[in-house]
Amino acid sequence: MLVRDWMTRNPTTVTPDTPVMDALKLLKEGGFRRLPVMEGDRLVGITTRKDLKDAMPSKATTLSVWELNYLLSKLTVEEMMARPVITAAEGEYMEDAALRMQEHHVGGLPVLNDAGRLSGIITTMDVLRAFTGILGMREGGQRLTLDMPDVPGSLERATGAILPSNIISVATYGGENGRRRFVMRVSGEGLKEVRERVRATGIDVLD
Repeated sequence: MLVRDWMTRNPTTVTPDTPVMDALKLLKEGGFRRLPVMEGDRLVGITTRKDLKDAMPSKATTLSVWELNYLLSKLTVEEMMARPVITAAEGEYMEDAALRMQEHHVGGLPVLNDAGRLSGIITTMDVLRAFTGILGMREGGQRLTLDMPDVPGSLERATGAILPSNIISVATYGGENGRRRFVMRVSGEGLKEVRERVRATGIDVLD
């Protein structure tokens, strides 16, 4: 689960002197929300659709069409971009990049390779793709939520009860009051009776 496996490669970029109107056109045509800002091969900022739209004059402006067009032609990405840029590395874990996005309240991170050059971008949509992929959402089967003691051997006990069905994915959360929940997706042989087999071992099946 590395960033390089889920990022969008070779993202569209702009330069600091790109007019805001041109940047907005790129975003609209590409159907994305953010643009890394480059000076040569160096990442110097990032700008978003919201940043650029916030720079646009209000519809209530008293400026003439000529004055408005003149001001817009002078407004560049450099005046609206965020810097310094919060980034991710190709080789880091997705969960680390996702946590950084959460901590900094941003929806995307430019991704740098080992040489420090821009190689991609990771967004909340990519994080969601990774999340649903980990949970095996597109692989069918059944979902089980098990509530168990938070002690060594709990997972082994659960997997033994699930046999001969096949476990596609496992996720866990909780850890409060000495309990932990395991979310599993299972498929294959014996699927119809899997809940009964698990309950028969004394494990609480919540769904």
